[in-house]
Amino acid sequence: METRVSEVLRDDSSLDEGWVTLTLSNPGKLNAISVAMWRALRAHLQALDEDARVRVIVIRGAQGNFAAGADIEEFPLERGSYDTLRRYHGEVIGPTLEALARCRHPSVALIEGVCVGGGLEIAAHCDLRIAGEGARFGVPINKLGFPMAPGELRGVLALAGRAATLEILLEGRVFGAAEAREKGLLTRVVADDEVEEAGYTCARRLAAGAPLAAQLNKWLIARLAPTVPPLSEAEWQKAFSYWDSHDHREGVTAFLEKRPPDFRGR
Repeated sequence: METRVSEVLRDDSSLDEGWVTLTLSNPGKLNAISVAMWRALRAHLQALDEDARVRVIVIRGAQGNFAAGADIEEFPLERGSYDTLRRYHGEVIGPTLEALARCRHPSVALIEGVCVGGGLEIAAHCDLRIAGEGARFGVPINKLGFPMAPGELRGVLALAGRAATLEILLEGRVFGAAEAREKGLLTRVVADDEVEEAGYTCARRLAAGAPLAAQLNKWLIARLAPTVPPLSEAEWQKAFSYWDSHDHREGVTAFLEKRPPDFRGR
């Protein structure tokens, strides 16, 4: 029986030209992001942040898709109680996205195919996003019975704004690249067979610029952005108060059993 390996592959072959590629790979699952992948992505980003040879980080998915959100098959184990749910979002996903956003080197998301849920969260925390016109976007977690966690929501909200973020989360609809561009989620959209070329052309442009200028631009833009006070412990508890609800359990169970969920509002 074939064993699937979920991983984040690091390709340093273009390091002499100034960039490194990180590839999300989970064969057979549209690159759904496992806990091991979240942790590996964070470790790669932290190592690259300290590497002065790096000028650009390109993030993409394997086999023609970016990423289809988190690996839901892990949810019963990794998110089965309040404490594990809090750790999953607060100590695994949140810090990974923060490491991406705070990395001193510019980052480019090269988006093909499916880019939903956690995949969209990763793309939203990159500095630039280049997608094929056939790419698909959305955060359909309302069908799983839970909201977006604070550490994940921050970057999406900063990128898309209040109105678009509410639409994305409340409708849970999957939409195309043209609409994603209209919502402010994408830097540019190109033909599907031009995504790789466009992404690496962008990387070359960034790598040709002064690294210190790019790093200072990132720092200043972050510094001048509106700041939000940290959530209190009571607010964190409220954010994850759904953990033992019927709808949360039902949403995840229905997904794993490949049937429509029966939500009851409790």
